[in-house]
Amino acid sequence: MFQGIEHTAISSPDPQKLAQWYVDHLEFRINYTYSGNYFVRAENGSMLEIIPAATPLAAPQTTANNKDGGIRHLAIANDDFDAAYASLQAKGVHFVGEPFEAQGNRLVFFNDLDGNLLHLIQRANPLP
Repeated sequence: MFQGIEHTAISSPDPQKLAQWYVDHLEFRINYTYSGNYFVRAENGSMLEIIPAATPLAAPQTTANNKDGGIRHLAIANDDFDAAYASLQAKGVHFVGEPFEAQGNRLVFFNDLDGNLLHLIQRANPLP
């Protein structure tokens, strides 16, 4: 009956601009738009819906604090960590710390255009 998460919504004061950021920086594509909402789809089929916000994010997430309640980050899969990291660096992405390794996985946290926290992850072994 339940198939999984179809999309995750992020509110933004400028949905078109944030949607284009995901296209320009993470190779998503704008899949569908309506009434100021933008669905962006990644190569693996995962989707974000970027919707109009009445206010901007209270403050950019400048630490990778995964202990507070609520959604803490979006993890971005890739097939070449070093190339993906270099690409984001070249595009001026704001990183929250340096790349590190945890349990054989390579990670680095960064912010999108609105300050939402994301992290690049390359797993040593796929999750079961």
